[in-house]
Amino acid sequence: MKREFQKLHWTARTTLIFLFQHLVAGILGGIFFGVLLLYFDVSNLWTMISSSQDRWLVLIMMFTGLALTFGSIGMGWGIFSLAQERDDPPSNHTYY
Repeated sequence: MKREFQKLHWTARTTLIFLFQHLVAGILGGIFFGVLLLYFDVSNLWTMISSSQDRWLVLIMMFTGLALTFGSIGMGWGIFSLAQERDDPPSNHTYY
């Protein structure tokens, strides 16, 4: 697998690494958000989960959904942030 990744063109490797970094940041943000929801017991969420027989299944489903959602948001944020660098006006105002 590592050899196949090394065979990719440098722009493809850079793009995949860029997307993976934003994916990981989004997943970590989703996990952090989920922990905050449970810690502060928002809408009695932790109370309901802790009294359930299937608490592990509920937690896995909750954190999987949060990781998927926030990971996608992180990747989208990274992609849209690329246009901002390109769209900033040049510092020497050569286009005037």
